[in-house]
Amino acid sequence: MKLDDILSAAGKYKKRKRIGRGVGSGKGKTSGRGHKGYGARAGSSRRLGYEGGQNPTIARMPQRGFNNANFRMVYQVVNVAALDAAFDNGATVDAASLKKVSLIGDAGKPVKILGNGDLSKKLTVVAAKFSASAKEKITNAGGSAEEK
Repeated sequence: MKLDDILSAAGKYKKRKRIGRGVGSGKGKTSGRGHKGYGARAGSSRRLGYEGGQNPTIARMPQRGFNNANFRMVYQVVNVAALDAAFDNGATVDAASLKKVSLIGDAGKPVKILGNGDLSKKLTVVAAKFSASAKEKITNAGGSAEEK
């Protein structure tokens, strides 16, 4: 038997709760909202985790440990092979030019050049950081690697 095979007579459609329709309905008078207070008013809703004013469970838990993940420097990485493919001989490569050719997403964030691939063009590369192999490949090709 599948759930979509259930007939309407057997309970496929649940009847809506008719509140405020007399004491005999079981949901008359206060319509399931209780007596007075914030929850009885129109538009009332409590935020997630609210426990009626008592100290919430999350606040009762001890705070333990610390890490520096929030303060780490996140670099946008570009390989020398990508520089070789995207730029002409003698070009100056900086964050703005890398953004222009869509090798990085944000020109304001720091860039690190990595040494994956080969570089055959003489480029002047300005970046926040270079790997040792990338710096070597750039200088061997006749270019310069400048850290800013």
